[in-house]
Amino acid sequence: MAIVFQRPHALKEKPLHYCPGCTHGIVHRLVAEVIDELGIEGITIGVSPVGCAYNNYEYFECDMVQAAHGRAPAVATGIKRVHPDKVVFTYQGDGDLAAIGTAEIIHAANRGEKITTIFINNAIYGMTSGQMAPTTLEGQVTTTTPFGRKPELHGYPVRVCEMISTLGGAVFVERVSVCDIKNINNTKRAIKKAFQVQMAGKGFSLVEVLSTCPTNWGLDPVEALQWLKDNMEPFYRLGNFKGKDLEV
Repeated sequence: MAIVFQRPHALKEKPLHYCPGCTHGIVHRLVAEVIDELGIEGITIGVSPVGCAYNNYEYFECDMVQAAHGRAPAVATGIKRVHPDKVVFTYQGDGDLAAIGTAEIIHAANRGEKITTIFINNAIYGMTSGQMAPTTLEGQVTTTTPFGRKPELHGYPVRVCEMISTLGGAVFVERVSVCDIKNINNTKRAIKKAFQVQMAGKGFSLVEVLSTCPTNWGLDPVEALQWLKDNMEPFYRLGNFKGKDLEV
């Protein structure tokens, strides 16, 4: 009997630690599937963040390195410059990338470092009990904005793709979602393209994935997916921001 579905080799056979309904696991699988399809497991080095995915080094079969909070792009830069023949990616959440790590990601992109960033945006700090993140929406209730995020007090949500796409060294920038099967398939396509851009030596690539955090949103998994569609997607427009027609 032909096998039509199985665990990717690049994803270890180990239960994930994430909360029920968390979409980190979906993105992990997509990254692993892309590594398998490109045949690059033996030359891939991932950099883990600080956040809910801090220990994703336990889930990927490729080499992984743990970075300090927000410093994954700097660590990845060092690895790639020492090992230019390797495929190097960072996997970061919104707190890690868009708060303490803002300078790191902007300058890595602006320098055109030949690395790939997978950016998970769930609009909240997940690991540390649901505080406001840079990507928290206006009016969104968190543990540190109990009356909702107010721009006059807390600033505006940061649109990472729009910001990174203005930088000369960034060559592929796309925002996707994992809210349903169609979007999950599109997310895999974008991740694969981002890796291929790096392998072709084109420059910096980033894929932003709109994701859920049912626990800290106070919703069940199904409600969280709908909340993402109804609230995040209208503000964080899905689509390609740079490099759509880039040949790889």
